[in-house]
Amino acid sequence: MLLAMNVKKIILLVAVSVTLHANAQSKKALKDAELTYASENYCDAAAKCAIAYSKITKGTRSALALKAEYAFRTGESFRRIEDAEQAAQWFEKAILLKYQDKDPIVYLYIADMYRMLTDFKKAEDYYKLYQTKVADDSRAEIGIKSCQMNEEFKENRTRHTITNVSALNTDGYDMAPMFVDKKDLQLAFSSSAAKYGIVGKDEDPIACTPYMDIFVAEIDKKGQFTKVVPIVGDSINTEDNEGTLCIDGRAKTMFFTRCPNVKKENLGCDIWMSEAGGKGWDVPVKLSLKSSDSISVGHPCVTDDGKFLIFASDDPSGLGGRDLWYTMFDKRSSSWSTPQNMGPEINTAGDELFPTFAKNGDLIYASNGLPGMGGLDMYKAARVGTENKWENPTNFGSPINSDYNDYAMIEVNERKGYFTSERKGVVGENMRPDIYMYELPPNVFTLKVNVFDLSDKNRQTKIEGVKVVVQGAVAADRWEGVTGKDGSIYWDKKPNGDRYVNEEGTYKVSISKEKFYEAKPAEFTTVGLKYNQDFVIDMGLLPIKPIRLPEIRYYVATWKFVQDSSINSKDSLNYVLTLLDEFPGLVLELSSHTDPRGGAIYNQVLSENRSKACYEYLVKEKGVDPRRIVPVGKGENEPRVMYLKDGVYSEKQVEGSQEVKMTEAYMAPFKKKDKKKFEQLQQYNRRTEGKVVTLDFDPSTAPPANPDYLVFKKLPPSNK
Repeated sequence: MLLAMNVKKIILLVAVSVTLHANAQSKKALKDAELTYASENYCDAAAKCAIAYSKITKGTRSALALKAEYAFRTGESFRRIEDAEQAAQWFEKAILLKYQDKDPIVYLYIADMYRMLTDFKKAEDYYKLYQTKVADDSRAEIGIKSCQMNEEFKENRTRHTITNVSALNTDGYDMAPMFVDKKDLQLAFSSSAAKYGIVGKDEDPIACTPYMDIFVAEIDKKGQFTKVVPIVGDSINTEDNEGTLCIDGRAKTMFFTRCPNVKKENLGCDIWMSEAGGKGWDVPVKLSLKSSDSISVGHPCVTDDGKFLIFASDDPSGLGGRDLWYTMFDKRSSSWSTPQNMGPEINTAGDELFPTFAKNGDLIYASNGLPGMGGLDMYKAARVGTENKWENPTNFGSPINSDYNDYAMIEVNERKGYFTSERKGVVGENMRPDIYMYELPPNVFTLKVNVFDLSDKNRQTKIEGVKVVVQGAVAADRWEGVTGKDGSIYWDKKPNGDRYVNEEGTYKVSISKEKFYEAKPAEFTTVGLKYNQDFVIDMGLLPIKPIRLPEIRYYVATWKFVQDSSINSKDSLNYVLTLLDEFPGLVLELSSHTDPRGGAIYNQVLSENRSKACYEYLVKEKGVDPRRIVPVGKGENEPRVMYLKDGVYSEKQVEGSQEVKMTEAYMAPFKKKDKKKFEQLQQYNRRTEGKVVTLDFDPSTAPPANPDYLVFKKLPPSNK
């Protein structure tokens, strides 16, 4: 039940001497329309003002002004009963009759209607026209922003799923859900459905809506709603309109809205309070919260202790439209304090309605005075410490909010809740309220593990048949598999539909295979993640064989690295850093080799100095623990083994290839017949390789490094 607005009476400024081309019946229609409109019975006023409009002829300027007046009043009546389409049509007529010259508010109202009808182009145009007339009214700027942000909201929609609660909804009005027990198993809501057994049979003349009563549906063990029944209590549901409610934390006190209807009297809604009795709720008592009977108060929201009550009111002393107010209970005087406006941190020039509390104490409410998607949107304002104060309202966004009115949200937990929406639903009609459930599904996580050969600098060599074990925080949360031909394995759902990787979990990934050294486990976590994620973990295994390091070049007869446009030898050495990082227990032997040209002693010393140059770079420039590198010179003593097939030499053995050792005897014939090939073969021997000394390095027990590793020897003569 939307709280009926209380607007200032609009008095026709038409002189008595104005002669209308109308008969007595027409004059009666005008008078009837004026009285109905002035009493704010907008449901009847919409039809009566339309009739009055049709009775006025356009004979004089005064008659045109009066016709414009009634076109506006008809549109305004439809706006108040939330028939946006009819309201827009009548406002268009008023604008054609120049009503905006009298009151430009017609531009603002028609813009609001087109925004509710999702015609954002027209809405924005009318907001801008209103700005040219009333530049300092923030409502126009808010409207323009809302039109421009609508698509942005939808593009950035959250993962929430929205479900029409068809077990509760009817073809009437069903709205404002609220739990009325401490276990959240009894859901109360307001409904106009005759099948539920409403007491009031009339139609609200202000809002043009059927009267509503309060009903309750219990939630069974399967989470299903049981039969809907009227709330149990003494004089809770009456001939009047009963609506939005709340209870305190003990489920001992209930507050609810009641809107009376007394013909020819302008009486606003009130908040009533009832205590829990032995057989339901006791006879309610009306709270004294307003200075005038015509003011409406409603939509109560109370703190758990039952002493701080927030509510909506159209009190004219507010910031505009309908605001949220609060009152506090004084135990000594057993009375409620004079209501106070919640201020500009919450209220705007528009309407603020349907306050509720989130589980964490934040304030949830609906507003059309902040940038939103359309009509009323729902916002959450953060609680300030432990005070009864809230600030920084944030729009819930799409899909919880829609292009239509959305309001009256309650949380079940941080992932699930209920609210009211006037979007097109499964049961209700468009622009009629239904109860919806929102739910945030669990984040979806997948895991892919890629295993590559660490001896391949480019990590292009994938390893098939690697055992991959994933262990969660508890022993039972464990699974394993084997990598395929592409060196990878992927997990998403278990055979029973459950996910392997779940929310708020931390996992360790271990890999192993024969003839490979044991690798350091990898870890990943979903703790704190608020979005879906595909985890891709690249892990390496080191084969138990010599490790060919990337090419490192030296200037001739020196151990100085070549650093030019052709190669950056230091960058090549950084591959060693990767190995040491991947395997914290690794101690690596770095051995340098030369080709057989030159004397054996010369080549031995040169290779030793070159391996020491690698050691010096890693230790001094990169900060590697010197105990984890062992530099060794191999001279020309270990010729390189390559594999030859179809005239092409390769590091890898393939089917049909021939093993070739790059000895001096093998290479010598190429010196004369193919000098280029000869130099290529010599280059194969000039290399730096890695060999695993141990994978059990312990910095607390390892002996100190050999200081001679930083001492370079003088080269002897190079003669053979």
